[in-house]
Amino acid sequence: MAEVENQEPGTGAYTAQNIQVLEGLEAVRKRPAMYIGDVNMRGLHHLVYEVVDNSIDEALAGYCTHVEVTIFEDNSISVRDDGRGIPTDMHPKEKRSALEVVMTVLHAGGKFDKGTYKVSGGLHGVGVSCVNALSSHMQVDVFREGRHFMQEYAKGKPLYDVKVAGASDDRGTLVTFKPDPDIFSVTEYDYDILSARLRELAFLNKGLRLSLTDRRVKDEDGAFKRDSYYSANGLKDFLSYLDSSRNVLMQEPIYIEGEKNGVPVELAMEYNDGFSENLHSYVNNINTIEGGTHLTGFRLGLTKTLGDYARKSGMLDKLDKQKIEIKGDDFREGLTAVISVKVSEPQFEGQTKTKLGNSEVSAVVSQLVSEKLAYFLEEHPKEARMIVDKVILAAQARHAARKARELVQRKSVFSGNSLPGKLADCSERNPELCELFLVEGDSAGGTAKQGRDRKTQAILPLRGKILNVEKAMQHKVFESEEIKNIYTALGVSLGTEEDSKALNMEKLRYHKVIIMTDADVDGSHITTLILTFFFRHMREMIEQGYVYIATPPLFLVKRGKEERYCWTDEERSALVGELSEGGKAKVTVQRYKGLGEMNEIQLWNTTMDPAHRTLRQVTIENATEADRVFSMLMGDDVEPRREFIEQNAKYANIDA
Repeated sequence: MAEVENQEPGTGAYTAQNIQVLEGLEAVRKRPAMYIGDVNMRGLHHLVYEVVDNSIDEALAGYCTHVEVTIFEDNSISVRDDGRGIPTDMHPKEKRSALEVVMTVLHAGGKFDKGTYKVSGGLHGVGVSCVNALSSHMQVDVFREGRHFMQEYAKGKPLYDVKVAGASDDRGTLVTFKPDPDIFSVTEYDYDILSARLRELAFLNKGLRLSLTDRRVKDEDGAFKRDSYYSANGLKDFLSYLDSSRNVLMQEPIYIEGEKNGVPVELAMEYNDGFSENLHSYVNNINTIEGGTHLTGFRLGLTKTLGDYARKSGMLDKLDKQKIEIKGDDFREGLTAVISVKVSEPQFEGQTKTKLGNSEVSAVVSQLVSEKLAYFLEEHPKEARMIVDKVILAAQARHAARKARELVQRKSVFSGNSLPGKLADCSERNPELCELFLVEGDSAGGTAKQGRDRKTQAILPLRGKILNVEKAMQHKVFESEEIKNIYTALGVSLGTEEDSKALNMEKLRYHKVIIMTDADVDGSHITTLILTFFFRHMREMIEQGYVYIATPPLFLVKRGKEERYCWTDEERSALVGELSEGGKAKVTVQRYKGLGEMNEIQLWNTTMDPAHRTLRQVTIENATEADRVFSMLMGDDVEPRREFIEQNAKYANIDA
């Protein structure tokens, strides 16, 4: 790699010396975010997914039955499978072991040979070499042909040639790696994030067992924390898991499985008494959160088949008399569905490369859904009538919601004086520099208004607990005063009647929306209600990284004139102990339960000042798990909610 010497910056010289050639895996280490998304929590966990995906590919090819993931005490990770094992013989072109080629060369592997893997997931072909490049140390053990082969690497570079460590009757591959702290801003793995992904993979690959062991945590008997996932029924089990907190209207889900033009399709769907549309789509085990042609095909097949059946049965006559035209959204209200397709050469597009672009897939899915669903409706008239009844109710409710939506639209977009009266706006007009604090109650709102930076920070107090949108019909959402205030303050416009889920963000007025509530049970509940609203009705705001949660301190510790803040019980205990040692002045602790207990200077210094505050950005790490959790937290079933709160109390600031 060439270095430029004796060149002053800004001289404008641009010669061959300026051109850097990054050899091998240097490009990955130079620009890691290009390959794994980021170098924070998401990218850190993506390393594990990429290695696991290689094992899943072996399972898809029919050679692997068990994948074992282990988190070690130093946050290194191992992934073991019982597949064929990575080939170790000499690569004809590279003149070195195929194992070394796979581990050190980008875009190398069996995924590109259709004879080896018909379909595969992973980071769109980047491969496990990317993980190797971003690990301070990696070791690969391969068990095949009666021998145990191994090779170690440091930051992607082999420490020695592939060697035979001994004889072995085992079969498969063991990859152990430690993420490089020079690359990643965080290196501690979250058990729940990995657990959710492995559970998801078990549902998507029926008959495959995936296990997770955490050697950092032991129970009272000294056993390591461990979970194992296995699904015999695939997407049907997935659907039961997703709808576990909803009132399902069908005894058995509609299950469709088939293949057309070399594209295998698996689908499970059922209706519940809710009002949300919950569609989850996958391509080669990749969660396509932006949808794509497979989702388009599903919607087309569903709308056409259900519409034809409803029209033929005469059940739509009452809508005709009311002059209500049925729309595509009406067929999907209260629907939970999981669709999984396998595509040999997937083409991804969209902002996050999670939108399927293969045009041929749409027709394949649409035809299969039309054929199988039509058969189901004819064979199950009771369930068919129930579905059509729900569609009719959805159409009537949508018609009622139109007036409420139009009222919000007129107020937020077309009215010159459109901002809510309680909004204390900022003077800056560049949305990239502007922040909106959603604050619990007028008291805290008043303190926040006094303590804020008036140039860039706006305050919108919310009265009480906002509407639980998980259990509300659409027109009730638009009639809610607090929700209307959020819409109008943000300056966004709602979807059309034809596509009520779309959100026009061209006139978004703030690029940071910060939820700031009290550090108690009620405050946590209000935060959850607001997050549910954003997840169900403004998900684009979360996906584009505009939603945050403020973290006000829990304690003020005083000794004499010295004052220090603490955000956790552990911090408080340590600080009290520190201040209490050969010290004569009394140490006092004040517990903040409400933002209103702080004056404006304290609130600014601890929670609002960009130079000192800590904001938690809201992200959707796993869309299907987020859907399940919101449904459970905001639903009618008390027991799962209690269990969740007990397990996550330290995150929810629940008082002892």
